[in-house]
Order: sequence, then C-alpha cells, then structure tokens
Amino acid sequence: MKIATYNIENLFDLKNGQNRYGEYIPNSKSNWNLKNYRIKLQNIARVIKDIDADIIALQEVGSLEALKDLRTTLTQGGLYYKYYKIADKKNTNIKVAILSKIPILYSKEVSVTSSYIYRNILETKFNINGKDLYIFVNHWKSKAGPESMRIVSAKALKKRVEEIGYEKNIILVGDFNSDYEEYIKFIKKREHNDTNGKTAINHVLKSIKQNQKASYVKYIKDNFYNLWYDVEVADRYSYIFRGKKEALDNILISQSLLNKKDISYINSTASNFDAKYLFKKKNIYRWQLSRGNIQKHKGKGYSDHLAVTAKFFVK
Repeated sequence: MKIATYNIENLFDLKNGQNRYGEYIPNSKSNWNLKNYRIKLQNIARVIKDIDADIIALQEVGSLEALKDLRTTLTQGGLYYKYYKIADKKNTNIKVAILSKIPILYSKEVSVTSSYIYRNILETKFNINGKDLYIFVNHWKSKAGPESMRIVSAKALKKRVEEIGYEKNIILVGDFNSDYEEYIKFIKKREHNDTNGKTAINHVLKSIKQNQKASYVKYIKDNFYNLWYDVEVADRYSYIFRGKKEALDNILISQSLLNKKDISYINSTASNFDAKYLFKKKNIYRWQLSRGNIQKHKGKGYSDHLAVTAKFFVK
C-alpha cells in the first residue's frame, strides 16, 4: 500500500465569490481562466498519476469543486480514486483533502481554533484487511508566522491522537511547514523561536528520539517516527527556498506501524517524488506567474512542493 502527501499549490476553481487570492479571481486580468485551469489540473494529475498512491493527501485545495475537477481529470487519465474528502467547514482560502482507492470509513475535521488563520485538520479512518488505520492531513501555518502558531495546530492534533490512543495505527501527513529537525534549525532561525526552543513537530509530537533508520529504531511509547530519517540525507527535501533544500512536508507514523505486525511501514521505501520534469534548472518547477503589479498565469509548471511517498505492508 502506497501513501503519499502533496501540496499542489493553490488549486482554485473558476467559481466567483469564494475566498481566494487576488491572482486567482476567475477571468480577471491575471488570466486565471478555463484554459489555464485545465492546464493546472492536467499537470497536477500527471504527477499524481506517476506517483500512483493508494491514498494521497493533498494541501492547498481551494474547494470541493476543485477537488472533484482534479479527480475527474485523473479518471480521464486512467487513475480512478473512488473515495475523496475535503476539510471545508471553515472558510479558509486553501484546504486539505484526500483521494483514496480504499473505502473511507469516516472523516471528520479537527478544529484547531475558530480563527481563520488556522486550517482545520482532516481526520480519516480506514479498515484494511480488518485492521484500522487513521490518517490525519495537516497544513500548518507558514514560516510567515512564529513557531507558537504551529504549536497551536500540533496541540490540537495531539489531543485528538490521545483520544484515539497512541497504540493505534496512525499516520500524520501534510505540509507542516516544519523540518524533521526543526529544533536544530531553531538555533540559527531566531525570528521563529518565540517558544524557548520548543517546536511543534519535534516536542509536541515527540519525534526527536527516533532519529535513525527505521531498521534500527526501537519502540518509544507515545512517540512518532518521522520517515525522513529513513531517507538518504541528500534526498531529505520537498521544497527549495532561495537555493536551500527544506523538508516542509512530512510523514510521521505511530509506533505500531514499526512493529512489523498487521499494518507496518516497509523500510527504505520513504522518498520524495523527484521526477526530472518537476525541476527547472536547480529549482522546483512551480506553477508559473509573471512578475509585476498584476501577476499573470503563464499556463506552465506544477507545484512549488514535491510529493512525499512511503509504502506499507498489510497482512
């Protein structure tokens, strides 16, 4: 079973009246029109088809309509996701969603706070060969905000995990806007450190102690293992900012998924999806907008993030 997470960079539909960024107002001077919308759908669908995950979590989906249009484009290309959900109860610009070939038993939204600046977390539950699996899709506050804002999301997530139970099969995925070793980066990036060195991904979710390859990891109660540690160091990235590689997108798993029983992570299968067509020179070939007072869509590119994937064995 392959699971993936992918920030698809501002997939907005063409309906008016929705909360969106100015350059995505339909049929405006920015050229966000049917032609460019279809190109964006086809380009993102190409990536998702090449990944061919059984379950793929998505970030930066503008609406249910946009998710359905992406799903239709995928179907036309030969990849059918029968099941889909989106966290759209809050009127945020962009939302998280999920596409799945496997039936979703239920989905619910984990509210972080009532404020629009915090996106809801999407919780989904699956039953695979009689084994329960929970997947939480996240998109935390960007680095435009301090670490305390990401900690708010992490605490809401942790509270829900505690209600389910750490012993369950749980996967946390998404754009956490956090490195797998954010606590180390904090030493240099003081502008984000308003929490006395405590980080959302490392301290709240407890993902510091298991910092080695999965084949060597030992059980540590109530901790999450970040699959980036099972990837070669040079390949631990999903984003490039000013020439520097960053691992903003993460897949973290509960301890039960390391024990090689019912559902378990397959060692050495985690990776970023770094197909050559997703790069332009040394940068990720993101969706292209012109510079200037009015940014215009060029009808080229994919996303500013790479997807992250991993495989799991199901007995």
